[in-house]
Amino acid sequence: MKNFLLQRTLLVILMLNLGFAVCQNAVVLAQRSAPTDDLITDNVRLKLASDPDVKGGAIQVDVRQGVVTLTGVVETQKIKMKAEKISRKVKGVKQVVNNLTTRSH
Repeated sequence: MKNFLLQRTLLVILMLNLGFAVCQNAVVLAQRSAPTDDLITDNVRLKLASDPDVKGGAIQVDVRQGVVTLTGVVETQKIKMKAEKISRKVKGVKQVVNNLTTRSH
């Protein structure tokens, strides 16, 4: 009887340790896959700069907790909206605050 209780106790401890290890690995993987604000900033700037219409030149990009804020002056309303659309597609972006103004404004 004592042997059975000891085996059962050891099995429960082993299962708890295994469960803890699995949970810990899930947290680590989630942290690795979530892009940092710096990475999001770099990716948004790269996408804006590589777009032939937007060109990214006069657009400042600020990211806080996945929220991208665009500021600066662009030529047209179309470019303003395209910059927002491009920014929304970047991995890790939760929201875009478009504070761009247009020259024709």
